[in-house]
Amino acid sequence: MTENININTNQIDKINKITSEEKKFRIKNLELFKAVGFPNKRYEDWKFSDFKNIVDANFKILDTDKVSSINKKIDLLKDFEHNYIFLINGNLHTSNFDYEKKEKIKLSSYNNRFDYKTSDNPMVCLNHALAENGYSLEIEKNYKFKKILVIYNLFTQNLENKILNIKNKIILNENSELHIMDYSINESKFINNTYEEIILEKDSKFKNIYIQNNKSNGFFHKFLKNKLSLNSNYSNLIFSSGLKFNKLDIECDLVDENSKCNILSALFLNKDEHQEIKTRINHLAPNCKSFQSVKNVLSSDSKGIFQGKIYVKDIAQKTDAYQLSKALLINDDAEFNSKPELEIYADDVKCSHGSTSGSVDEDSLYYLMSRGLNRDEATKLLIKGFLNDVIEFIKSPSIKKFIEKKLEENINGY
Repeated sequence: MTENININTNQIDKINKITSEEKKFRIKNLELFKAVGFPNKRYEDWKFSDFKNIVDANFKILDTDKVSSINKKIDLLKDFEHNYIFLINGNLHTSNFDYEKKEKIKLSSYNNRFDYKTSDNPMVCLNHALAENGYSLEIEKNYKFKKILVIYNLFTQNLENKILNIKNKIILNENSELHIMDYSINESKFINNTYEEIILEKDSKFKNIYIQNNKSNGFFHKFLKNKLSLNSNYSNLIFSSGLKFNKLDIECDLVDENSKCNILSALFLNKDEHQEIKTRINHLAPNCKSFQSVKNVLSSDSKGIFQGKIYVKDIAQKTDAYQLSKALLINDDAEFNSKPELEIYADDVKCSHGSTSGSVDEDSLYYLMSRGLNRDEATKLLIKGFLNDVIEFIKSPSIKKFIEKKLEENINGY
């Protein structure tokens, strides 16, 4: 186990209102984590993101003690009308659903209910052992949100050199619809370790946009577990550029017919930024569709990774699954790793995967420069064109404009 972190069962004893069964579950997961420590490249799922080495290089000491709560105001986004939930260091602080029928929405701090399943991912074990913060959100049957819900995640300065473990759960009941923007604001150098569960019941629709407000020295890991029922529709749009380290581990179970899963990303990585998107799409029922398109632009000595697996069960006939990763490398120090996988046990399916990477096209640069742009301006225009097709999946003009502005801020800083 890594030497810069000290965790013992006394920290579990300090957690309020847990049953004896939950305490045993937490202790078991703590023991599993302590047996191996932070995952390193010997783990197949972490072969491109040696987290132990990254932690050792960036933190002399790590603290998992609970953080004192801070009341802090935040400037709400003015770019578009929205509902909001405001979290401070993972704690539910305030919320506002003035655009909605509030009786159709159930929101509370996470209630510590566990499914009592261990994991072979040490970061999930650590979360299961120590998580106290987070939220639970449930949308009633037949209710569709009128405006997007922005989840403001503020991480304060007193998190310096700490590990924060957060658990969230979202349930969309039958024929409900919700669009979320997960908007992070980070003021310190710390590790955020999140486990999030999303359950979509019959005919429900869910769209999530990941983005943060500025550059960040935070180290983020999120394990995202999704369950899609009959005719449900799930979309995840990832624009999380600017984080020092970020790994999104996304698992989607398509458990009933005609469910659909879309995962798209448009990332601009700079300097020593490191981001990985790892997906496993489990087609467990017939007539389901999944679509994945992951795009990275890498500058300086940044590193981007995509590991994507499509699994098709023998009964999942008529599966339609597509996966593609593309990388644009601005210079020779940037690195992109891709590992696409197919595991198919049905014989009547349409599945494809692919990966491409390369540098900026010199002919395109020459054409733009011949029209009066300098090389930097031409390069930035090509980068925007490369990433913008992901933004086209956003239907709202005001939200699309906001995302375009944020992406352009990242590109102009390279």
